[in-house]
Amino acid sequence: MESRTDLNMLMDHVLRTAREDDLWLPHDTIVVAVSGGPDSVALLHVLHRISLQYVPLHLVCAHVHHGLRAESDQEEELVRELARELHLPFEGVRIDVPSYMKESGKGMEEAARDKRYAFLHEIAQRYGAASIALAHHADDQAETVLLHLLRGSGPGGLKGMKIKRREKNVELIRPFLRIYKTDLLGICEQNGYAYALDSSNHSNQYRRNAIRLDVLPFLGQYNGQIRQSLIQLADIAGMEDDYMEQAADHTYHDLVQHKGGRLYFKAPSFLALHVALQRRLIKLILNYLSAGIEITDFHKIELIRQGIIQNKSTTWSLDIGGGLACIREYDMIWFMQKPPEQSKSYTYELQTAVPELFIPEIGKTLKMKVQSPHDRYFSEMAGSCAEAVFDAGQLKFPLTLRSRLPGDTMKVMGLNGSKKVKDIFIDAKIPPSVRSRIPVLVDGSGNMIWIPGVRRSMHAAVGLQTTSVLHMCLEDTAVEQL
Repeated sequence: MESRTDLNMLMDHVLRTAREDDLWLPHDTIVVAVSGGPDSVALLHVLHRISLQYVPLHLVCAHVHHGLRAESDQEEELVRELARELHLPFEGVRIDVPSYMKESGKGMEEAARDKRYAFLHEIAQRYGAASIALAHHADDQAETVLLHLLRGSGPGGLKGMKIKRREKNVELIRPFLRIYKTDLLGICEQNGYAYALDSSNHSNQYRRNAIRLDVLPFLGQYNGQIRQSLIQLADIAGMEDDYMEQAADHTYHDLVQHKGGRLYFKAPSFLALHVALQRRLIKLILNYLSAGIEITDFHKIELIRQGIIQNKSTTWSLDIGGGLACIREYDMIWFMQKPPEQSKSYTYELQTAVPELFIPEIGKTLKMKVQSPHDRYFSEMAGSCAEAVFDAGQLKFPLTLRSRLPGDTMKVMGLNGSKKVKDIFIDAKIPPSVRSRIPVLVDGSGNMIWIPGVRRSMHAAVGLQTTSVLHMCLEDTAVEQL
């Protein structure tokens, strides 16, 4: 838009933007954030005229007194008088930014923004408002994109601010985001709108001011249209980012499954995705688990992605931070709010075969029965379970069912010598999170004779000379957690 734009043209532009981006509906209540500067003063006047002439809207004028400058009192009175002149409700608050800075450890700009938005949301909730209108304009957008670029942002940051974004059940709307500041100043001057000038805008001690006062003018020596170029970049990046978000959402629903409050997918399916979608999918999962707190750390996301695509290790665990963890178990990639808890150690000694033994530490039941070699086994009666048969006459009691210990070994049937239980688990591709719920059975001589559902040892094998068989079955009696 050219700086000669008059008020009617500006209203037409805002109305067109509102239709294209669904900024409001008739009779919506809108909280308008008014600092007293020319941008927000123009916004309140324009929305007020629109509400009288085109779309009935209920406007609330909201002002935050930051208490950081001598002229803050005058600005507050200017905005209060403007609301009175337009017959609009006025809501103001005085905030203590320095105290919040000490409490939160945040810088001046971030602390002031936090308190300002908290107040605006409070007013929106009190009035049942559909949206909060902010006076950010095209120059602000250019500064935001460049600021994000200098911080090392990805595509999500290059899109800058959105014209409409939902936050805490309220829409944040920016009707002026495609209007340049010179046009807004012109509107105020042409129509005699009183406004205040913020003296701190001329200090480059604040990062955004430094971008506006130093960096953009310097870049303007090489590209006279630098602001327009950055705004165009924001538009392109915004549309493409929206498209990628939709693609990531579709991929999420196709690949990711839920179980016990955890999310998981299969590595081969993930590897078939384009790198851009791989990163988006990881980010989407982390944001879901972090209850909507957006995680944008590229290095963290890339660390997870590299762990999935490399083939050097089949199992690993990564503490992501923030109470989140990512675990790989062979072809399964798990995301969870905390690593799986290890089962408590336990030991049960059996002097003789017992019909049933419940092991509460792992939520399983051991069933035992002495039978003839010609009898049918439990599996035909009890359904699927981890089972094994032994020559009862060759077994030495007492038997001990216990949790696995470091260094445990077993003489595996068909293999000369002993093998570490850890290696047996690895060979059988038993996920680490499952291993803690698998007990081991040891005979009276201290020989490990059975790892239920995995392997049995060479001891007490059933043969032609066997006259009685001890049949054992370990089955679940509680819902699996993983």
